[in-house]
Amino acid sequence: MSRARLAARVVRVALAVLAAVPLGAACAEPAAAPGFPDESTLQRIERRGVLTVGIKFDHPLFGFKDPTNGRITGFDAELARLVAKDLTGSERNVRFIEIMPRDREKFIEQGLVDMIAATYSITPERARAVGFTDPYYYADQDILVRADDTRIRGVDDLAGKKVCTADGSTSKDRLRARAPRAKLEVVNSYSECTHALVSGRIDAISTDDSILIGLMSLRPDSVRLVGETFGRELYGIGVRREDHAFRRYLNGLLTQYLRDGRWDRAFRDTIGITGADRGRAKPAR
Repeated sequence: MSRARLAARVVRVALAVLAAVPLGAACAEPAAAPGFPDESTLQRIERRGVLTVGIKFDHPLFGFKDPTNGRITGFDAELARLVAKDLTGSERNVRFIEIMPRDREKFIEQGLVDMIAATYSITPERARAVGFTDPYYYADQDILVRADDTRIRGVDDLAGKKVCTADGSTSKDRLRARAPRAKLEVVNSYSECTHALVSGRIDAISTDDSILIGLMSLRPDSVRLVGETFGRELYGIGVRREDHAFRRYLNGLLTQYLRDGRWDRAFRDTIGITGADRGRAKPAR
């Protein structure tokens, strides 16, 4: 069995366990029957015929706008297309809207999108403003450095170093707690971090390994992962906090995708193409 197929199976088994365990108010339930409640988000999407999704455009393997053809690719994008197909009859009936980490709650609260699928970590603070589905993926925080840099071997080595991360991310908060002497460069987009790292303006990037693997896939000869993780993140789909019906519906879909192989196919066609998926043999505790 190839490394990518084995990784997909490992993640699938772990997330099947996670999906079966309630997280706050979000617990897996079967998808709703046809005929949605009046004036509900589900009914509005059905009538409109288009699902609007907040997603990142600069995260290869999860949410990435291909500069050659404008298509949005990645694991989050594939999950969104599956939801669009279920609600509208076609995976093409999805409108992707670029979103920055710091703007996710605002986009949901103002109704600019129906849902957010954007490596969106579930936290108690965010859950006070946003309704999250059960987790569909989990990642560990890691560090990306230049390929020839051997000085940084873990989070303790970030003291005095210039480290880039994104505004509005849980990674920023964890870095401040775990590496208080690091010199943080806080930006809007991780693509800004990549240019700064390769040019030598900063020493490292630190965020979820899922994001770092995507950045590394664009410059495999220039950067490398340190491989010493120091924090775990659970990703969920975000909706309006009071929209319990939509959240239950999405939980049902995610459970189906894990059971019928659609989650595996989305993984295989995106993250799995790198053969990379480290440290996900056990569910988060």
